[in-house]
Amino acid sequence: MNIKRDDLVVVISGNHSGRTPAKVLKIEIGGRKVELQGIGSVLKHVKRGHPKSPQGGRVQIPTLIAVDKLALYCAKCGRGCRVAVKVLDGVKRRICVRCQSSF
Repeated sequence: MNIKRDDLVVVISGNHSGRTPAKVLKIEIGGRKVELQGIGSVLKHVKRGHPKSPQGGRVQIPTLIAVDKLALYCAKCGRGCRVAVKVLDGVKRRICVRCQSSF
């Protein structure tokens, strides 16, 4: 898998495509879904006494986005990129296919 926690990614398809890069907060379900910072959250209406909102109301809950809809963000290119894996100085590195910069 190319995406790891704390990476910057861009959503390439769906309702949130084309926005600014988002940080990966959590990876779940065998590495196929991720939680992004500020993207893909829903409002849940809860009654009074709920542990997340004792007074009741609307609570913002993060949702998961499939890894297939994401691309790593290359700061040098300024957009989402494809990734190749190469061994540099005896260490595996992820490299942007377009500009050859490493992550």
